[in-house]
Amino acid sequence: MKGLVYVLLAVITEVFGSTMLKLSDGFTKLWPSIGVVVGFSLAFLALSYALKTISLSFAYATWSGLGTALTAIVGMYFFHEQLGVMKLLGLTLVIVGIVLLNTSNRASDDKREVPLNRLDE
Repeated sequence: MKGLVYVLLAVITEVFGSTMLKLSDGFTKLWPSIGVVVGFSLAFLALSYALKTISLSFAYATWSGLGTALTAIVGMYFFHEQLGVMKLLGLTLVIVGIVLLNTSNRASDDKREVPLNRLDE
């Protein structure tokens, strides 16, 4: 559970960093440029903490997929980017991909054998 909280924090700070990247205008504006560094630094820090308790495939797929989807939503809402059929299909496929990866992770975790020395605990 703690790992999932860190992944979600990594997603939020990554989306913040990406939004600041847009606002930095090629790193020509100071405060948004600082926001880029802070946002991505916090995102990687939170992701590294998440990896202490959850698998790399789950964490990275969730972080990158949700980050992509939320960044697209921020772009549409704040920067008036258009939502076309292809963009909607792409976002849907990203979300379906995350669900499939996470479902396959749980299935493989259920089938994993427990070493004999762990049965004594």
